[in-house]
Amino acid sequence: MPVLLGGDANVYGMARSFFEAYGVHSVAVCKKALPALAHSRLVKTAVEHPRLEEDAVFTAVLQSLAKAHPDKTCLLVSCADGYTMQLARCREALAPYYRFACPAPEIVQSLGTKEGFAEVCAAHGLRTPQSVALPCGAPLPELPFGWPVIAKPADSPAYWNCRFPGKRKVYLANSAAELEEILAATAQGGYRGAMLLQEYIPGPNTALGVVNAYCARDGSVPWIVQGQVLLQERTPEGVGNYGAILTEPARQDTALLTALADLLRQSGWRGYANFDLKYTSGGEPVLFEMNPRQGRASYFCTAAGANLARPLVEDLVQQAAVTLPVLRPSVWYTAPWGVVRRFCPDKHLLGRAASLRRRGCGTCHLLAPGEGPARRAWYWLRQGAYWRKVFANG
Repeated sequence: MPVLLGGDANVYGMARSFFEAYGVHSVAVCKKALPALAHSRLVKTAVEHPRLEEDAVFTAVLQSLAKAHPDKTCLLVSCADGYTMQLARCREALAPYYRFACPAPEIVQSLGTKEGFAEVCAAHGLRTPQSVALPCGAPLPELPFGWPVIAKPADSPAYWNCRFPGKRKVYLANSAAELEEILAATAQGGYRGAMLLQEYIPGPNTALGVVNAYCARDGSVPWIVQGQVLLQERTPEGVGNYGAILTEPARQDTALLTALADLLRQSGWRGYANFDLKYTSGGEPVLFEMNPRQGRASYFCTAAGANLARPLVEDLVQQAAVTLPVLRPSVWYTAPWGVVRRFCPDKHLLGRAASLRRRGCGTCHLLAPGEGPARRAWYWLRQGAYWRKVFANG
């Protein structure tokens, strides 16, 4: 029984992967289930608790759930940064009830935070953008890089709980005045953590890449997959997330994947890891961050033949060697395909993706085959709302 920590589109992708690989339904455990799980037949139950961020509540809820299913092998999967850190802290209390892959808290803190990740990359000769951490309320310093500047929260779990108009995952400031407005808005919205100010790496959406990896219990990294971003999401709240990804065996950057696998192995990581990156005009990869779990768009791996659930089950349930991923060309998308077609900046890549989609190798993330009429109605209403937001924001 997969127990998925979270309530968003990442959870839906994981539940879909488990169902397609093993025919099992998942249980979502979260503070509040988001619309991405609405009316789904894949997520059988959503266990919601408003105080789930408290470790005592977290362990009590999960222990109770496992005790209610003594006939099941309960597999616990974090689908959000904060839950990974919480699982790392509560691992001893949950180990008798669940099987899970999660590193120790200090390793999560080292690799799974933006500042720690930059230090680890530097030690491994991997490039990250120049960055400055700005504490909440601190005056804007002299930056060692020019404008525009990327601004994003250093503490993703704390920022996730904030709600305010104009909230985005990532901001682009073209001037000091714009940056001051962003900092004021996030502070007024309740975010008290540091903001990470980063050097902007120029280039279109198609210069972006995403990598997912699974690190086995023996420390090896047998499963790692790269996707080519076609488009970032176009809605205000979706900026910084991916709207469409092309996956092709020939476009796997072997040198990069080898370096990332070495980084994870030498750092002692366990379980899923997700990297966001961008290639410079000279072809050098620049790593933005590592998410300490599979990424929100990670179902692109399953769509390309590398089912996300299999390495975890093979490693922890079957206790066997993890099967190496064998990829097939595919295109994954969560934005309406019309939006992808209209806004993808590389028409050559778009043509390849469109050809795959016509041949049945395209997958829309949030509508799995076999979903009922309520889910299908929700999905098409969502597609229409997406278009309206795109037009409203130019």
